[in-house]
Amino acid sequence: MSTVQDYLEKRRPTLDLAFNKELSVLLGGIAAKDLASLITGIEAGKKIRGCLCCMINDALGGDPESAIPRAVAVELIQAATLIHDDFVDQDAFRRNRPAVWTLEGARRAVLIGDVIFASAIRGMNDLSREDGVTVSHAIAQVSKGALYEPVDPKVMAAEIEAGRESGQTYEKIIHLKTGILFGAACRLGSIAAGANGNLRERAYRYGLRIGEAYQIADDLKEVKQHMLLRFIHPGQMVALAPAFLHFAGKRRSQILTLLKGESTTLDDLALEFFSAAASLMEDEIERRLQSAVSEIGEHFPDNEYSELVRKAPWDIIRMFNES
Repeated sequence: MSTVQDYLEKRRPTLDLAFNKELSVLLGGIAAKDLASLITGIEAGKKIRGCLCCMINDALGGDPESAIPRAVAVELIQAATLIHDDFVDQDAFRRNRPAVWTLEGARRAVLIGDVIFASAIRGMNDLSREDGVTVSHAIAQVSKGALYEPVDPKVMAAEIEAGRESGQTYEKIIHLKTGILFGAACRLGSIAAGANGNLRERAYRYGLRIGEAYQIADDLKEVKQHMLLRFIHPGQMVALAPAFLHFAGKRRSQILTLLKGESTTLDDLALEFFSAAASLMEDEIERRLQSAVSEIGEHFPDNEYSELVRKAPWDIIRMFNES
């Protein structure tokens, strides 16, 4: 087993089966307009976080079966987060399928997400107090992270002009929005393996750094797409503004111009600004991946899975970039 992709292909069938079974139980009792489409749309994720949970458990010598319910809980949280995000962002599709809110309406979509969150907490509390604390903390932090994301270009521009936006918001966003759940997945994997407190913390920080790098890679992909199109709308710019402020804060005048819609076409100067930010983002992704591996160091047992864990950060980002 040489890559995360290989591991994913090995573990995913079992994880998919357990996840789909749990989801069917959760949603089977609701009067959905199109239950089959609803379940299909939710269950179609890549399961990277769940597989990370299983991988950490394997690397620490745990029973593979002990990681499955924990991996399912992580994927349920991810699914519920996306259900809420799609409605908030008014995205009509998720993975080329109708978003839940377009099938069930806004109110029911939010409630379905809440049911899934609550079920993940209940399931983990039934396993152990630490499992329950881990997932409830993750849900709270991920939700908090969403509050830091700017949505109104005019408001964001005003915050920058008033000096209330220093560029540190981006660290909060990537930490809370994405890092936390990756970290929780790895902590749950270490709990499943019965690891000691030190290894649990190391596994958590390992996942945290990967998640942060994953979010930067997601934003970087958006930046590069706009560079290709040579166009960005204020509504698109506001989502990337925290990243630009963090990586290229000295270009505030250009950030403001794009936020205010004074220009939507990326001229050569704007492209140079985007390119400089993209280069720094690539450097930061690499730094965080290196940091992830340094967290586990030589503390994990020497086996085929621990070697995979050390290679996984780069494999995960590569898989994302190729998707």
